[in-house]
Amino acid sequence: MQVQDDAKPYDTINVTPMLDLAYVLLVVFILMTTASVQGLSVNMPKPSNKPSTEKHPLKVVQVLPEGTLALNGVPVSLAELETRLQQAKAEDAKMSVAIKGDARTQYAKVVAVIDLCNKLEVSMGLVTARIGT
Repeated sequence: MQVQDDAKPYDTINVTPMLDLAYVLLVVFILMTTASVQGLSVNMPKPSNKPSTEKHPLKVVQVLPEGTLALNGVPVSLAELETRLQQAKAEDAKMSVAIKGDARTQYAKVVAVIDLCNKLEVSMGLVTARIGT
Protein backbone atom coordinates (compact mmCIF):
# COMPACT_ATOMS: atom_id res chain seq x y z
CA MET A 1 0.00 0.00 0.00
CA GLN A 2 1.21 3.45 -0.99
CA VAL A 3 0.90 6.40 1.32
CA GLN A 4 0.86 9.87 -0.22
CA ASP A 5 3.07 12.46 1.31
CA ASP A 6 1.44 15.92 1.56
CA ALA A 7 4.74 17.58 2.34
CA LYS A 8 5.73 17.43 -1.32
CA PRO A 9 5.55 20.86 -3.06
CA TYR A 10 3.08 21.44 -5.91
CA ASP A 11 4.62 21.67 -9.34
CA THR A 12 1.60 23.46 -10.97
CA ILE A 13 -0.04 26.79 -10.30
CA ASN A 14 -3.82 27.07 -10.02
CA VAL A 15 -4.74 29.96 -12.39
CA THR A 16 -8.48 29.97 -11.68
CA PRO A 17 -8.33 32.64 -8.93
CA MET A 18 -6.11 34.83 -11.12
CA LEU A 19 -8.57 34.54 -14.01
CA ASP A 20 -11.46 35.42 -11.70
CA LEU A 21 -9.63 38.53 -10.61
CA ALA A 22 -8.84 39.44 -14.23
CA TYR A 23 -12.50 39.08 -15.22
CA VAL A 24 -13.65 41.24 -12.31
CA LEU A 25 -11.13 43.92 -13.23
CA LEU A 26 -12.27 43.74 -16.86
CA VAL A 27 -15.93 44.21 -15.87
CA VAL A 28 -15.03 47.16 -13.61
CA PHE A 29 -13.00 48.71 -16.43
CA ILE A 30 -15.87 48.32 -18.92
CA LEU A 31 -18.41 49.81 -16.50
CA MET A 32 -16.20 52.77 -15.63
CA THR A 33 -15.39 53.44 -19.28
CA THR A 34 -19.04 53.41 -20.40
CA ALA A 35 -20.03 55.61 -17.45
CA SER A 36 -17.48 58.24 -18.44
CA VAL A 37 -18.57 58.37 -22.11
CA GLN A 38 -20.84 61.31 -22.85
CA GLY A 39 -24.29 60.68 -24.31
CA LEU A 40 -25.77 62.10 -27.49
CA SER A 41 -25.88 65.85 -27.86
CA VAL A 42 -29.38 67.15 -28.46
CA ASN A 43 -30.17 70.64 -29.69
CA MET A 44 -33.19 71.71 -27.70
CA PRO A 45 -35.27 74.67 -28.85
CA LYS A 46 -34.66 77.87 -26.92
CA PRO A 47 -37.61 79.26 -24.95
CA SER A 48 -38.98 82.57 -26.10
CA ASN A 49 -40.54 85.28 -23.94
CA LYS A 50 -42.70 86.69 -26.70
CA PRO A 51 -46.14 85.10 -27.03
CA SER A 52 -47.08 83.19 -30.12
CA THR A 53 -49.07 85.25 -32.56
CA GLU A 54 -50.49 82.22 -34.34
CA LYS A 55 -53.89 81.11 -33.13
CA HIS A 56 -55.22 77.81 -34.39
CA PRO A 57 -58.54 76.28 -33.40
CA LEU A 58 -58.66 73.46 -30.88
CA LYS A 59 -61.44 70.91 -31.16
CA VAL A 60 -62.22 68.89 -28.02
CA VAL A 61 -63.51 65.37 -28.65
CA GLN A 62 -64.96 63.67 -25.60
CA VAL A 63 -65.59 59.94 -25.39
CA LEU A 64 -68.40 59.67 -22.86
CA PRO A 65 -68.88 56.71 -20.47
CA GLU A 66 -71.54 55.06 -22.63
CA GLY A 67 -69.24 55.24 -25.66
CA THR A 68 -70.89 58.19 -27.40
CA LEU A 69 -68.82 61.05 -28.80
CA ALA A 70 -69.10 64.77 -28.27
CA LEU A 71 -67.33 67.47 -30.29
CA ASN A 72 -66.97 70.66 -28.23
CA GLY A 73 -69.86 69.46 -26.06
CA VAL A 74 -72.22 68.60 -28.95
CA PRO A 75 -73.04 64.88 -29.36
CA VAL A 76 -71.90 63.47 -32.72
CA SER A 77 -71.46 60.09 -34.36
CA LEU A 78 -68.10 58.90 -35.65
CA ALA A 79 -69.12 59.69 -39.25
CA GLU A 80 -70.26 63.21 -38.26
CA LEU A 81 -67.03 63.70 -36.35
CA GLU A 82 -65.04 62.80 -39.45
CA THR A 83 -67.02 65.27 -41.57
CA ARG A 84 -66.67 68.10 -39.07
CA LEU A 85 -62.95 67.51 -38.57
CA GLN A 86 -62.44 67.51 -42.36
CA GLN A 87 -64.30 70.83 -42.58
CA ALA A 88 -62.26 72.32 -39.74
CA LYS A 89 -59.02 71.14 -41.34
CA ALA A 90 -60.08 72.69 -44.66
CA GLU A 91 -60.57 76.03 -42.86
CA ASP A 92 -57.26 75.85 -40.96
CA ALA A 93 -54.74 73.11 -41.76
CA LYS A 94 -52.94 73.58 -38.42
CA MET A 95 -55.98 72.93 -36.26
CA SER A 96 -55.58 70.38 -33.50
CA VAL A 97 -57.75 67.96 -31.57
CA ALA A 98 -57.75 67.22 -27.85
CA ILE A 99 -59.17 63.77 -27.08
CA LYS A 100 -60.65 63.26 -23.63
CA GLY A 101 -61.67 59.70 -22.88
CA ASP A 102 -63.73 58.98 -19.80
CA ALA A 103 -62.17 56.44 -17.44
CA ARG A 104 -65.34 54.34 -17.51
CA THR A 105 -65.57 53.99 -21.30
CA GLN A 106 -64.10 51.21 -23.39
CA TYR A 107 -60.64 52.11 -24.64
CA ALA A 108 -61.55 50.91 -28.14
CA LYS A 109 -63.74 54.00 -28.58
CA VAL A 110 -60.80 56.28 -27.76
CA VAL A 111 -58.59 54.33 -30.17
CA ALA A 112 -61.22 54.77 -32.90
CA VAL A 113 -61.01 58.56 -32.47
CA ILE A 114 -57.19 58.40 -32.51
CA ASP A 115 -57.30 56.34 -35.70
CA LEU A 116 -59.67 58.87 -37.26
CA CYS A 117 -57.31 61.75 -36.44
CA ASN A 118 -54.39 59.80 -37.88
CA LYS A 119 -56.40 59.08 -41.03
CA LEU A 120 -57.24 62.78 -41.43
CA GLU A 121 -53.64 63.74 -40.56
CA VAL A 122 -54.76 66.07 -37.80
CA SER A 123 -52.45 66.86 -34.89
CA MET A 124 -53.91 65.55 -31.66
CA GLY A 125 -53.26 65.13 -27.98
CA LEU A 126 -54.76 63.15 -25.14
CA VAL A 127 -56.25 65.09 -22.25
CA THR A 128 -55.09 63.69 -18.93
CA ALA A 129 -56.54 66.36 -16.62
CA ARG A 130 -59.54 68.66 -16.54
CA ILE A 131 -59.61 71.18 -19.36
CA GLY A 132 -59.24 74.74 -18.14
CA THR A 133 -57.67 73.93 -14.75
